[in-house]
Amino acid sequence: MMLEFSIKEILSAFMVLFAIIDITGSIPIIIDLKRKGNTIKPLPTVIGSFAVFIAFLYAGDWLLSLFGVDIQSFAVAGAIVILVLAIEMILGVELMKNDGPQGSATVVPLIFPLIAGAGTLTTLLALRAEFHTENIIVAIILNMVFVYLVLAKLNWIEKIFGQGVIYVLRKFFGIILLAMAVKLFVTNISSLLG
Repeated sequence: MMLEFSIKEILSAFMVLFAIIDITGSIPIIIDLKRKGNTIKPLPTVIGSFAVFIAFLYAGDWLLSLFGVDIQSFAVAGAIVILVLAIEMILGVELMKNDGPQGSATVVPLIFPLIAGAGTLTTLLALRAEFHTENIIVAIILNMVFVYLVLAKLNWIEKIFGQGVIYVLRKFFGIILLAMAVKLFVTNISSLLG
């Protein structure tokens, strides 16, 4: 099997995952966790998140076939979830309630649901309908490097950028996410219908 690396696919997948993971938008939540006495461990968090992403990227197909769902249908469903997340980011409203269990700061809520949440996992399978797997893996690695840098330099980032810049970044990536959701939806719904 030939690997088909594409800078365009890597950048596109990186941008979508970057917007969905939204580590910059999670900075206030992570800082609050630190203030409450939780220890933030960047390397275990990144390794755990990466493992979840890769496992779901490959096991996701098996899960879909188990339920008799094709990748295009899943991509359309994923596009709708991405659309909702984009609307949340742009309008600053909460449409999807975060009601996960409480526990260790590294696993919950850092790895799941902040980094490897339901939206990100859905997005991974939706991206498989558009991009080659190797390009998605490179995009995941690049995102994990960025997540590590943010977690390792959290206090410095907060001092340098401030809440205003983080707010603007969240809105900007919300618009990119909205455009990608529309593209995923249109591409896959047309292949399903015709």
